Order: sequence, then C-alpha cells, then structure tokens
Amino acid sequence: MWLPNSARTTVNAEARIQGSTALVGVLGDPVRHSLSPVMHNAALEAMGLDWAYLALPAPTAELGTVVQALEAMGCRGLNVTIPHKQAVAALCSELSPLAERLGAVNTLVPRQGGGWLGTNTDVEGFCAPLREVSWSSKRALVLGCGGSARAVVAGLVELGFAEIVLAGRRPEALEAFQADCRSWAPQLSTLSWDSGIVATLAQADLLVNTTPVGMASATDPAAAQACPLSDSELAALSAEAWVYDLIYTPRPTALLQRATAKGCRSLDGLRMLVEQGAASLRLWSGRSEVPVEVMHQAALHQL
Repeated sequence: MWLPNSARTTVNAEARIQGSTALVGVLGDPVRHSLSPVMHNAALEAMGLDWAYLALPAPTAELGTVVQALEAMGCRGLNVTIPHKQAVAALCSELSPLAERLGAVNTLVPRQGGGWLGTNTDVEGFCAPLREVSWSSKRALVLGCGGSARAVVAGLVELGFAEIVLAGRRPEALEAFQADCRSWAPQLSTLSWDSGIVATLAQADLLVNTTPVGMASATDPAAAQACPLSDSELAALSAEAWVYDLIYTPRPTALLQRATAKGCRSLDGLRMLVEQGAASLRLWSGRSEVPVEVMHQAALHQL
C-alpha cells in the first residue's frame, strides 16, 4: 500500500514502540524545546535498543513525585535539565563524587538495589571539544556564575588550566560560588563584571560564555542579536584566544560571529550537548560504544 512520506514516518515510529519498549527521558520545566529526544532516539535506533526517549515536563512542586513514579515504572535512565539540576540531587539514593562536589546532577541511573544514582556528565561534555589542545599553564575567563558555570569550572580544572577567572554581576553570588569551589578549584578567582574585565580578556587563552545572553527566543526576536561583551570588551580579546559559547541557538551566536571575525577559534554548545548525552547513554546501556556522530547529525538536522 502506498503511503505519503509523512504517513510512512508515523507508521515507522509507531512500529518501534512495543509493549516491551523501555523508557528513558529528560526532566525539565520547560522541556519541549529540548534536542535530547531527537538525538537519543536516533542513537537508540542505531544501537538496536528497544527504548524510547521522551521529553518529560516536571513542575518543580511535583519533581519528587515524578522521579519516584518513574523509578516505579522501571525507567532505564533520566537526564535532568533546568531548573532541576540541584534540587534533584536530594532525591537520589547515591551521588557520584563529581555530582556531590558540584552540587548538581544532570543524569540519573537506576541502582540495582533501588533508588537513583545521581551523576553529572556536563563536565565530560564540556571538555570533549577542548581535549585536542594542551591547556597547561593557560588562563580561562568564564562569563556568568549560574548552574552551568560549575560544570565549566570543573572541566577547566580537569583540563589543567593554571588560572580561572569567573566574572559575574552579583557580588554575593560570586562569593558563594568561590566558597563552594575553593577546596577543588584553588586556581579560581572571581571578578566583578562592573569593575571592568578588559585586562582579563586581554590575557585570556579561553573565553567561555555560560550566560543566556545571545540565545534565540520565541518571544523576543532581538534576543539572538545580543552579545554578552561590549565592543570595547571584545576589542581587548586576543585573536589567538579560543571562544566557547555554551549557547547553540542560533548557530553561530553574535559572540561567536564577532570572535571569528577577529580570528579567534570558536566553539558552540552543540558538541557539549551531544557529548554529555552520549556519556549518559553509556551509563544507562552499559555499552562503551555509542554512535556519537549519529546523535550529532540528528541534532543538527533538527536545528
């Protein structure tokens, strides 16, 4: 029987869902925008796993109920995104040393004895595109001190940076951040953005943007044109520096467009998203080989 392409796609998708199909997914609020289902389902199909990966909205007030219910349902694993990465840690029966150090969890793995192991694959995802270079004795400047900045700082420590400067606009948040990280990131210092970061930019070998400035917005068309650095700040950045923007919509961001025009090497956050997802999939499946490029191409196609 002939079917139009759209109908064939629907039939094929439905054929993959059976009574035996296991559940994996991502918890967040909101979560409908997530690229994780597209890239994970492509990988699951390539791996021949009878699993389906779904975006699962979880309001903050109901997070505990949702996590407990998914365990009872035999869920094979979960990713966790904004705003639950810190709150979900308290719902875990066990935390990996890295998750405990960061105080943030982005991956839940079912424990053999019941409950969830909470861990963090964001660090692995962040580091992946930077491992081709030796960063020993290098300087990094991180913009923003939100949740993702902790994983970034942990990654920079792992990569061997000699100096890490964190720039933010809220002195109390900077102070709390440094206090939390002092024991495992002694090379970290903080800088008030308002006091000027030009001198630090001029010395940076790597600039990492963890702020949401420059991210595309369905409700604000101008948001994608914003840049976290002013013209004078950008002018101070060395053409030899690498610039890593965790944002991947739009591609490239205004920051990366302007950095590339200066001659800087630029990276966006898509590779980090794919690599952290691949690391989670290895934990859930117990397989060391995961089709990372399949995941990357699926995410690119969706964008």
